[in-house]
Amino acid sequence: MEARRAARAAGPAKLARQRQAQPNGWWGMALFVGAEATVFGSLIATYFYLDFNGGRWPPAGIKAPSVVLPLIATAVLVSTSVPMLLAARAACAGDAQRTSWLIALAIVVQCGYLAGQVLLFAHDLHMFSPRDSAYGSIYFTMLAAHHAHVLFGILLGAAVLWRVGIGGLTNYRLTAVRTVALYWHVVNALAVLVVLTQLSPSL
Repeated sequence: MEARRAARAAGPAKLARQRQAQPNGWWGMALFVGAEATVFGSLIATYFYLDFNGGRWPPAGIKAPSVVLPLIATAVLVSTSVPMLLAARAACAGDAQRTSWLIALAIVVQCGYLAGQVLLFAHDLHMFSPRDSAYGSIYFTMLAAHHAHVLFGILLGAAVLWRVGIGGLTNYRLTAVRTVALYWHVVNALAVLVVLTQLSPSL
């Protein structure tokens, strides 16, 4: 049994060493995150367009966002790139157990981040509404898109964790781990841009 497991783990590791080009799944994810980056780029550009052409920003009656807590939360989210990177490397080495633990660690941190962001989002909704001004509209649209982005990444990670947990590493699952890691690196990069945009009136 142990020999069979070792042989199964060696397959993806050997393929990862021999592969000269990225698999189709990786390129599919690259195109997907490229499209998402375009969406977020449009939202950020809209935010600054409204800022430069809308007079006082944020409008009277809306406090400028606090800086410390969002920056700390974003730093926590960005830190999840480390276990995802290590999970991809562990998968390439054929170590299913280490891959699973690292993905699980990243998911736990990501869930904590998302829970905190939902609470902050609800708090902001009590302070001002997306229907009150252009600022509120783009502010909540951008944050909601970011939160959906994070949730989708958590679901992707959970799906890959489940597949690796019940069936070990295969060539297909190796590609899945690598593409989810790529997605999370992009999520974290976009999170930094979104938060800096959100905090720009206070910086």
